[in-house]
Amino acid sequence: MKKSLKVYQKLFSSTFFLSAFTFGGGYVIIPLMKKKFVDELNWIDEDEILNLTAIAQSSPGAVAVNASILLGYRIAGVLGAIVSILGTILPPLIVLSVISLFYNAFRNNAVVNAVLKGMQSGVAAVIADVVINMGSNIVHKKDITSTLVMIFAFIATYFLNINILYIILICGTIGAMKVIIKEGTEGSNRRNDLS
Repeated sequence: MKKSLKVYQKLFSSTFFLSAFTFGGGYVIIPLMKKKFVDELNWIDEDEILNLTAIAQSSPGAVAVNASILLGYRIAGVLGAIVSILGTILPPLIVLSVISLFYNAFRNNAVVNAVLKGMQSGVAAVIADVVINMGSNIVHKKDITSTLVMIFAFIATYFLNINILYIILICGTIGAMKVIIKEGTEGSNRRNDLS
């Protein structure tokens, strides 16, 4: 399916803008992507952004970059993934290039250090907002399996200090089993309806 040039331009400008004004890593960009691509542009729905976020988190690499690749591919195929990845990586590349030129001036500047400390507080608030919004969406769906997985994953990470790799593998296995069981149940229901 061919996309118009406007779609690619909007995809690039949106990911560029989000990346340019997002401080604090990939978890901060997720709610902004949701607001832009789900709420404003209606290019994908909320379930898809949740799924893309889960895949982006469990894939190697930066969450923001992984989410952009998946989002671009979902919206406009391979070319969309390339356009969105360029839009996501260019702002940090430009900023880091400029900062590297003036590193010695920034390193000991009290104002810059104070601004960065303030940004840390803002990042913590945005991440808390993401957790609350996405967690409440799972709870509102009344899917007991997803809710229990979310609770046990939090307990295993925060209180039991279990390696996140094991938690991802276990959660992935549970998700795969859930899909297999659901497909099997729906398949047998279809066969019963046909007979």
